[in-house]
Amino acid sequence: MGPAQRVRLLSASDARFAIACAAVTAGVVLLGALWVGRREAAPVQDPIDVVRIGVVQGQTVPGYLDSSRTELGALAEPSAPAAGDMWALVSFGSYVPAGRLPGLLEGASVAQVYARVPMPGQHTQVVRIPVYRLPADVLTGMLDAAIARDTEKAAYEQLASKLPAAEARARDAYAAAAHTAEVEAAAYRSGCSCVFAAVVRGTPAALQQVAARPGVRAVDAAPEVRSLDRTEFRPPLPEQTGVVPAVPTAAAGIASQPSAPIVSAPGVDVTSASSRDSGHLNDPSASASEDLPAVPSASDATAAHDATSASAAAP
Repeated sequence: MGPAQRVRLLSASDARFAIACAAVTAGVVLLGALWVGRREAAPVQDPIDVVRIGVVQGQTVPGYLDSSRTELGALAEPSAPAAGDMWALVSFGSYVPAGRLPGLLEGASVAQVYARVPMPGQHTQVVRIPVYRLPADVLTGMLDAAIARDTEKAAYEQLASKLPAAEARARDAYAAAAHTAEVEAAAYRSGCSCVFAAVVRGTPAALQQVAARPGVRAVDAAPEVRSLDRTEFRPPLPEQTGVVPAVPTAAAGIASQPSAPIVSAPGVDVTSASSRDSGHLNDPSASASEDLPAVPSASDATAAHDATSASAAAP
C-alpha cells in the first residue's frame, strides 16, 4: 500500500468519526431542547401571601374602627378613582340574630357570617357559616353547629366517666367543658343572637350605606382582596373595646379547640374545629385562651354572592 492509499484510508476514517460526532451532538442538542421546552411549559406557582383583614394583636379597637371609617370614606369620595365591587369585613356592635342580617346588610352581597355563643368568662368557638340566602342559611348553619356541640358534649362526658375518682380535678374540667358545649348547642338550636361579623361584597357607596346603619360597628373595605381562600379575617368581638392583647390570657379549664382555618366551602354544612376533631379533645391540664379569633376563609364565594343577589331580588 503506497502513501497515497494510506492518506485516502485515513481520510475516510476521519470522515466516519466526524459523522458520528455530529450525530451525537445533534442528539444532545435535541434532548436539551426538549428538556428546556418541558421546563418552560411547566406552570410556575408563585407563592401568594395571605391577606389579613381586621384588627390585629397589639392594635387598639378604636384605632381600627377609625382607620376603617377613614379608608371607606376615601374610597367613596366622588374625586376618588372609580372603584367597582370589593370585599369588606363588617363588624357588628353586638351579637345579632339571623333575622336582623337582611336589614343590616341590605345593598351588599353576603358571602359568609361569623358566630359564637357569648358566655361570660368562657372562650367559645367561632364558626364560619357560608351564606347563599339570608337568613335561612344562617339558621341552618347554627343547627349544624348545635349538632357538633352535642357530639362534643357527649365526648367530654365519656372521657370524664373513664377517669378514676382520684382524678377529681380532671373530671371537673371535663364536666365544665361538657356544660359549655351543652349551653352552646342549646343557644344555636334556639337561633340565638350570636352573629358578630360578616364578609360582604359591594361598591364603596353601598358599603357606606351599610356602615351608616345602627348596629354596624365597622365596615373594613378590602380592595386588595382578590380571593377569599387567601384571606384571613379577624373581626373584633363586640365586647372588645381596648387594646387587643399581644399575648392571650389564660383561664383554668379545658382549652377550646384553636381558631384554626375553618374549612368549609360555600353551600357546605358549617364545620368548626370541634366538629373536625371531636375524637381528639384537649387535655384537661391545658388552659383556655381568650385570643382574638382568626377566621380564615376557605374558598372564593363568588357563587354565594350571585345566589344571594338573586334571592334578594326574588319576591
